[in-house]
Amino acid sequence: MSSERAAGAPSLHKGAILALACLGQFMVVLDVAIVNVALPAMQRDLDFSGTGLQWVVNAYTLTFAGFMLLGGRAADLYGRRRLLILGLVLFSAASLVCAVAQGPGEVIAARAVQGLGAAVLSPATLTIVTTTFTESKERARALGLWSASLAAGGATGGLIGGLLTDLLSWRWIFLINLPIGVGGILVARVFLPESRRPEAARSLDVAGALTVTAGLTALVYGVVRSEEHGWTSAGTLACLVGAAALIAAFLVVEMRVATAPLVPLGRLRSRALAGANLTMFCVGASMFAMWYFVSLYLQEVLGHSPLRAGVEFLPAAIAVIVGAQVSGRLLSRLGPRPLMAGATLLCAGGLLWMSGISASGDYASEIAGPLTLVALGLGLSFPPGTYAATADMPPRDAGLASGLVNATRQIGGAVGLAALATIAVDHARAVVGPGAPSPAELADAATQGYSRAFLVAAFIALAASLASLVVPSTRPRASGAAAGAGEGERLG
Repeated sequence: MSSERAAGAPSLHKGAILALACLGQFMVVLDVAIVNVALPAMQRDLDFSGTGLQWVVNAYTLTFAGFMLLGGRAADLYGRRRLLILGLVLFSAASLVCAVAQGPGEVIAARAVQGLGAAVLSPATLTIVTTTFTESKERARALGLWSASLAAGGATGGLIGGLLTDLLSWRWIFLINLPIGVGGILVARVFLPESRRPEAARSLDVAGALTVTAGLTALVYGVVRSEEHGWTSAGTLACLVGAAALIAAFLVVEMRVATAPLVPLGRLRSRALAGANLTMFCVGASMFAMWYFVSLYLQEVLGHSPLRAGVEFLPAAIAVIVGAQVSGRLLSRLGPRPLMAGATLLCAGGLLWMSGISASGDYASEIAGPLTLVALGLGLSFPPGTYAATADMPPRDAGLASGLVNATRQIGGAVGLAALATIAVDHARAVVGPGAPSPAELADAATQGYSRAFLVAAFIALAASLASLVVPSTRPRASGAAAGAGEGERLG
């Protein structure tokens, strides 16, 4: 390996590297959000059931979360450039399959492969940022831009999805990934130097990745299945028991079997890492489902078109980006803890406000304000959450820390979506009761279901604010970052 370091790259190359990392992360997060506005059209064209439709979202999210830790370690061992290009190839190919799919099974399977590509790509982008920008304030600014791309992908997904679905077809929400992926591969080959963790033992914990992904899938399937069969049905209980057994097997693998475990449990003794991951789990659980429910409310209750619904997400997109940028600039002055606590309190307040929606309401009076407030809080939470998770980690463990914080947020999102969707459906069914309800009664019942889900999400966001208090009250310091950056990172 060459002794040249990423930190010594020319500023022009550093700019291109940061742009590439932001582009890759934008594409990954975009595909979490972009499908929400297109879900009703996909359901009509491909004959999805109501329960099956959730798997368009969660097939992606679960493989993304379950294999992200493996992707982070693989990037450390086999090269961040190599893994980033592999992730772009997998992601783009699966997007093409989604675009031409003729049935629900094809879409769900391809979405799972997309999630695998994202699990390879996403930790590589963050690790590239943290190892390229090693001075503390420079890293904080770079993380602010990286977090803004993450936030922008999540927030603008609704707008882009609405435009493409209304003007072209829902299939274009996947085709749009192809030029982005090809462009990213070309930029990576020209500007991105190879970097890896210089260690002899190249062991990947495949058993850990498989058991945790299977366990989470069984858990989410059990929660979703309870909508139709109840919590005490044999099938639901079997799923939940199987999930517990698989997650227990994952812990055994991590503690006793794996040579290089995905999650060295001793690392969680770090207050910063543990607090950041607990907070981001709650952030994912409370925020992820919000976009799903708002999209359904706008289209199925208020009767807005996909294009109009997409445009109505624009204030939220701007608020997320502004929040991420402001937070990135304040991080070096305030430290991560107060920013995380304040951001999640804003989210809780916005979700509580949003729980007051009604079937006879409108976007301007009942959605625009709380949605923008939640989006602002969400943007504010990203930079301090990412920084807190990686601040205490030496560069040789950057892939582990980045993979863990991203996986935790996605796991929270998948579990939160399944749980909150179940709460919404159960409450809506209870409101409707027996008989043949009118369309107006169905709309009112659906709205009350969404309202209940927003109320529960507000309490989860409040829990995130409390969890953030675990993070130490420290601020970024140039000397500590610079010292830590000097260990072990070499370019191939």
